[in-house]
Amino acid sequence: MSLNIIVCVKQIIDPEIPASQFKIDPGSKRQVQGSHSLVISPYDQNALEVAIRLKETQGGKVTAVTVGGQAATTALKSALSMGADEAILISDPLLEGSDQQGIAHALAKAIQKLGGPDLILTGCESGDWADRAVPPMIAEELGIGCVGFVSRIEIKDGAVVLRRIVEDGYELIEAKPPVVASVTSDETNTARYPKLKDIMAAGKKAIPVWKAADLALEPGQIGAAASAVDILDVYVPIKESKCEMIEAETPEERAAKLAARLRELKLI
Repeated sequence: MSLNIIVCVKQIIDPEIPASQFKIDPGSKRQVQGSHSLVISPYDQNALEVAIRLKETQGGKVTAVTVGGQAATTALKSALSMGADEAILISDPLLEGSDQQGIAHALAKAIQKLGGPDLILTGCESGDWADRAVPPMIAEELGIGCVGFVSRIEIKDGAVVLRRIVEDGYELIEAKPPVVASVTSDETNTARYPKLKDIMAAGKKAIPVWKAADLALEPGQIGAAASAVDILDVYVPIKESKCEMIEAETPEERAAKLAARLRELKLI
């Protein structure tokens, strides 16, 4: 069964940066990029790896899609270097300030324009806001099923078999394509490191940019004006710590005073 797979990816600031370098712009309430590198959201990388492995075993095509500014081509070039066949950037000033529903609407329209996918894969949550809403919203827009927290996917007799993580283990779900699946990390889907020749080839590949008009996006469903989410504040918590010295003549006295102090603080 040859597969047509679309992977929705998001470009974020590298989440591995030290906490001391994490800054929030008080005006935009967004993380400040500064000199930090941009990467594909980690769970989206897992989704890409699942898609590429399915293509390698089943045959077919993998297309990476993202919503963002021109800088988001970095993520798409990375997806191409990993093994995606095509990449599409959805970019338009009208999309700025869109909430999850607006982003899902744009992605769903792009998926419809690409036509006839068997699988639509995403990460199980975004690596910046830990958002989990977009995958089921895409499925709702397309009128198809959605399975969350999928660790492995197989094709069996024309059906999609999804291994889904649950609290006490996992369950197997069989679905008829097309289906949306949000992917979590697993030992079988660790993202590969692209080869130098693949990175160079991806760098030369043109990436189409689709505007809102290309997707017939409705202004009432995208952009800040259509957002149903109002972010009141985003801030980095301030953690205060202090050191208190326990003084005594002997180790035994110090231990007794320490235990008493801990009980006083209700720590033991």
